Amino acid sequence: MKIQIPAYAQTAIQTLHACGYKAYIVGGCVRDAVLGMAAHDYDICTDCTPSEMKKVFAAFTTIETGIKHGTLTVLIDRVPVEITTFRSDGTYTDHRKPDSVRFEKELGEDLKRRDFTVNALCYNDREGIVDMFGGIDDISGKIIRCVGKPQERFDEDALRIMRAMRFSSVLGFEIEKGTAAAIHEQKELLHEISAERIASELKKLICGQGAARILLDYRDVMAVIIPQLQPCFDLAQNNPHHCYDVYTHICKSVENIQSDWVLRMVMLLHDIGKPLVHTRDENGTDHFKTHPVKSAEIALDVAAALKLDNKSRDRIHALVLEHDNRISCAKKSVRRFLSKYDEEFFADYMKVRRADTLAQSDYKRTEKLAELDTIEQTAKEICEESLCLHLSDLALNGDDLMALGLQGKKVGEALRFLLESVVDEKVQNDKQSLTAYLKENFDE
Repeated sequence: MKIQIPAYAQTAIQTLHACGYKAYIVGGCVRDAVLGMAAHDYDICTDCTPSEMKKVFAAFTTIETGIKHGTLTVLIDRVPVEITTFRSDGTYTDHRKPDSVRFEKELGEDLKRRDFTVNALCYNDREGIVDMFGGIDDISGKIIRCVGKPQERFDEDALRIMRAMRFSSVLGFEIEKGTAAAIHEQKELLHEISAERIASELKKLICGQGAARILLDYRDVMAVIIPQLQPCFDLAQNNPHHCYDVYTHICKSVENIQSDWVLRMVMLLHDIGKPLVHTRDENGTDHFKTHPVKSAEIALDVAAALKLDNKSRDRIHALVLEHDNRISCAKKSVRRFLSKYDEEFFADYMKVRRADTLAQSDYKRTEKLAELDTIEQTAKEICEESLCLHLSDLALNGDDLMALGLQGKKVGEALRFLLESVVDEKVQNDKQSLTAYLKENFDE
């Protein structure tokens, strides 16, 4: 198989070859090429030592940030290329990084320390694909399998547990039986991994084509990452609107929304508060009143634990809080919701409502989806009519109110009062009507 290597990476390989060294592109870029996917990063491995690399690439700009572990970054055509010496790793006392590395001359020594067979592939134009651990067969069989013993690979770097799940989700591959068993056995090692690294993998995992399958099959691992999910496991929803337990419903809903990590995180967390408010009436019907409020509170805790950025955290919190807000089709109701947020938020809210509905039972599903279509159409009409939705749309502004004698915080209060009144269609949005309405109805 011929792999098209970008010119900058080819230059690095040819420069090393010209000096008598071995060099290959390695890892994900080779895997993606075999899969017919576009690669984004081209890493290179070589038997050239870091000190020798600095001489080989003396004519290029180099960065030595990873030099201690054998990696030299070389700028070629303004593209940073990471070139790493073949190496074997010492012990991993923190389940994250090796305490020491040893530079090697044999490619096999380097490849056997890598995580999965599909990532232990090398290539150059001279030799073609080098596959020492059956990675090509595993790609053909759609299998994620650890190189060597899974227990050792996960003990070395526990994040590989998340990476296995992520690759399985994104690529649609199955996790090999022994690798899967080790994931379940060693899941507690994830406590040793930083929140940032966990979050990075989780975002990709939940956006994969097999997200629901992985979330369900590895729910015990998810409970290590997000402990608040565990009470949702097997919690029945004896209710006409539901055909799944809470956690299964959550997993189904994740795949019902577009592959945007914020929206998928919303679906992962939207019903997480249900166990805290679960009640059952005398007829055996389950109820989960106020669950959006509880779920939104937990969503904030989860976002903090995963150290998500503030903008995403706030968006997740608001969408979880509003996910079960069943606004009516009435123009006034839709307009009030649009006024509270913005058009982008409304679009996300509609996606969340649909994803939630599609993960429920068939009971009145057609009617529910039709109602959502009507709400969306009403919102479109409101926006096309350029109706007043926000303070900036009011025909009166702060200066006008101060000219009427209002001061300090009363100005803001009056503006909000007028906006609510316009949105509720109690007064027209023109200066004369607003001024008269304010004088008659606003309590100064």
